Amino acid sequence: MSASVVNRTEVPILAGELWLVPDVTEFGDAFNPSSGEIIARVPLCGAAQVDQVVQSAKQAFVTWSQTPAPKRAAILFAYKAKLEAAFEELATLITRENGKTREEARGDVRRGIEVVEFACGISHLAKGETLPQLAEHIDGVTMREPIGVCAGITPFNFPAMVPLWMFPLAIACGNTFVLKPSEKVPLTAVRLAELALEAGLPAGVLNIVHGGRDVVDALLTHPDIAAISFVGSTRVAEHVYVTGCRHGKRVQAAGGAKNVMVVMPDADPDPTIRAIVGAAYGCAGQRCMAGSVLMGVTDAVIRVRDRLAAAVDGLLVDDTVSNPSAQMGPVIDATARDRILKSIQEGVASGAKLICGAGGAVPERGFFVRPALFDDAHPEMPIAQEEIFGPVLTMLHSANLDEAIAWANRSSYGNGAVLFTDSGAAARQFTRDIRCGMVGINVGVPAPSAMFSFSGWNRSFFGDLHVQGLEGIFFYTRQKIVLSRWDDSYRRVQGW
Repeated sequence: MSASVVNRTEVPILAGELWLVPDVTEFGDAFNPSSGEIIARVPLCGAAQVDQVVQSAKQAFVTWSQTPAPKRAAILFAYKAKLEAAFEELATLITRENGKTREEARGDVRRGIEVVEFACGISHLAKGETLPQLAEHIDGVTMREPIGVCAGITPFNFPAMVPLWMFPLAIACGNTFVLKPSEKVPLTAVRLAELALEAGLPAGVLNIVHGGRDVVDALLTHPDIAAISFVGSTRVAEHVYVTGCRHGKRVQAAGGAKNVMVVMPDADPDPTIRAIVGAAYGCAGQRCMAGSVLMGVTDAVIRVRDRLAAAVDGLLVDDTVSNPSAQMGPVIDATARDRILKSIQEGVASGAKLICGAGGAVPERGFFVRPALFDDAHPEMPIAQEEIFGPVLTMLHSANLDEAIAWANRSSYGNGAVLFTDSGAAARQFTRDIRCGMVGINVGVPAPSAMFSFSGWNRSFFGDLHVQGLEGIFFYTRQKIVLSRWDDSYRRVQGW
């Protein structure tokens, strides 16, 4: 096998079978967040490069859309084997360009592979329905067909998982795909595409382009793109949805969140604390399913607060590339670090009590933030309402479960909510009354596995059909219904 294009200083785009460094005037820097060192230069493409990769995808669609589903599945089975063989390589790459701990990076890859495995069942998943004799001598058959060239715009926080949410399902359904990964983490996406080509994916079925807003807008307005998948901030998700729909495209756009964790007095303290720490500070809080508000019912927060604070203060924050024992890594870049630190300062100024995160050593190099824990906050404070997207957890005290649910339902977001309890009645009430798409009972991060859809609500999602699961299959296909009549009366009318 030839040397991976991941090792090039200037990151290439993929147009058909060609890896190319485009002729552009601007490049961005991709960093190792643990050290702050530049590890790659990323071409900031424009409309010309977008059109180049879209035309490759459009040409490939002619034959790929006619490829039998079992043959598409065979390539995906081969792709899954390639991903498994490169598992540790991909995890290392994610740690290097994103800053995740090794365990978090492995989880990123594993959850992505699960979607590929799900997509391997396309021969069954894309089957239609039949109803013989739905009327006199008339049979009904439905079939699902690919929609064309699809595009995915993915964030920095899950360099493998989120792209794999999208393009395996899209190409399994017979579509071709253009991937625009975050310019902050381009290397994992490039390696995913290399492995797909090695697995036998025909040229042009998967293409890659890099850049910022110019590329996003070019994808949203390109006349040959049929569908857009997006994961990122709510502000950008709304822009993607509105602009893409205005230009006649299907759009699924997952946005931000302010996820709530509620602790009942009867919750088992040890697993609850472990789950809270993992939800709030895993991936340095940089995930849309991060638990960022902790509501204790009656004295529940008081009972776990000191042990939680000790657990947070005890987290080893360090360079995840050189120290495999690090329990929390850096945030993605200096801009993110400074924004998070400003949010912490604003939380203190608003009157909340910062009980963790005010001090403590972090590596001098890189983009590190101490994990922060606030107490004595109020629901109307910005730190309890606004997405920070960093390692910051805010504690509120509620009088009862009804109040906690009411506070949670004030949020404009609707991704996830979690209840820790030993009460089936409380769990049932919470499940029924909370207004969000993903609910956990004694589960810190209720992100669904590949066979279920990632079901954000409200301003956490714009669109109708979510990523993953059967909704992902429905998003990347369109239904055709055929009504057939074959009877003697038809023959008589035709004079046969």
